[in-house]
Amino acid sequence: TIRVDVERLDTLMNMMGELVLGRNSMVQTVNNLLTEHENENKYEKLAQSTNSINFITTELQMAVMKMRMQPVGKVFKKFPRLVRDLSRDSKKEIALQITGETTELDKSVIEEIGDPLVHIIRNSCDHGIESPEDRVAKGKSAQGTVKLSAVQEGSNIVIKIEDDGKGLDVDAIRAKAVERKLVSEEDAQNMSNNDVFKFIFEAGFSTAKKITDVSGRGVGMDVVRTNIEKLNGFIELDSELGKGTTISIKLPLTLAIIQGLLVESNDEVFILPLSSVHETVKTEQAEIYYANKKPVLSLREDVIPIVNLNHLLKASTETFTLAQKPYIVIVGLAEKKIGIMIDKFLGQEEVVIKSLGQYLGTTEGVAGATILGDGRIRLIVDLIGLFNIAKRIC
Repeated sequence: TIRVDVERLDTLMNMMGELVLGRNSMVQTVNNLLTEHENENKYEKLAQSTNSINFITTELQMAVMKMRMQPVGKVFKKFPRLVRDLSRDSKKEIALQITGETTELDKSVIEEIGDPLVHIIRNSCDHGIESPEDRVAKGKSAQGTVKLSAVQEGSNIVIKIEDDGKGLDVDAIRAKAVERKLVSEEDAQNMSNNDVFKFIFEAGFSTAKKITDVSGRGVGMDVVRTNIEKLNGFIELDSELGKGTTISIKLPLTLAIIQGLLVESNDEVFILPLSSVHETVKTEQAEIYYANKKPVLSLREDVIPIVNLNHLLKASTETFTLAQKPYIVIVGLAEKKIGIMIDKFLGQEEVVIKSLGQYLGTTEGVAGATILGDGRIRLIVDLIGLFNIAKRIC
């Protein structure tokens, strides 16, 4: 192997991004030309050359991205010692099982996931795993187990932290949420367990009766969620009292280039990350009704809130009726789904994510911008931000 300076890889990736933008522009121009002269053969060689450049650019892009990929084992390797130290300090018997350490991620993501994983594993060892005496009394082995795994799923990687500890007391979480006025008692009783578990990610939330040097202060899980969302990922939690807890983190393999679905709404073009698009529905064929004066879509066993993309991103205040929006795009994060009303589909395109810059700063619901093949700048939708906005409105 040959060691390559990280700055050179970053420069190469930036140049690759510019090449992809140039490729997209060329493909758009040539396609327009071929459409204008569809009955002529004089541009056949140009079309062939364009297809060849398109193919080579894609291959080159994959090669450059692969150069930046690093195994998650680079982060995982520090956890055996962490668990040993926590076991000794807490006088517990804890075994750490690691799988999938050869799974690869972009180096920019690798650099950011270490701290969130440290906090989650600390929580598993401190709050999750019981003392040997308690475990034996419950019919478990004296030694508890924490499993750390990574697996690639399409253009994403899923990291799971599982423990076979005491699990979460959903009733205690529900009561704490009511006590902190995060939800009314009536609404809390009607919430599913999965919805109740989401309170764990609220700032300052903790049901721990004992504060330790490791955890229990209610500081951390909200920061973990924020850091994961900054990486365009999301985190979810599942638990069963007496059985254990599983935390799943889903992250994109790379933050630089994504497959996007181009949609138009109110004469504005937006880009949705294709990996989060579940399906599309024609409005005229959809089963739509109103709940609390808000439109919702009944799709199989799901009830999905419907939103106007322009309104959420404050790109337009124009009023509309459902009949004016012929399509609904169903997008989802974990179990959460919303329906986005649009006017038309404009196709798919590989897009390079560019920062909005210091003047525009961070805009909720917007991941960045890109330059399309026609030379125009379009916004890339941040679905996590969009869900947060929709949650406040719907």
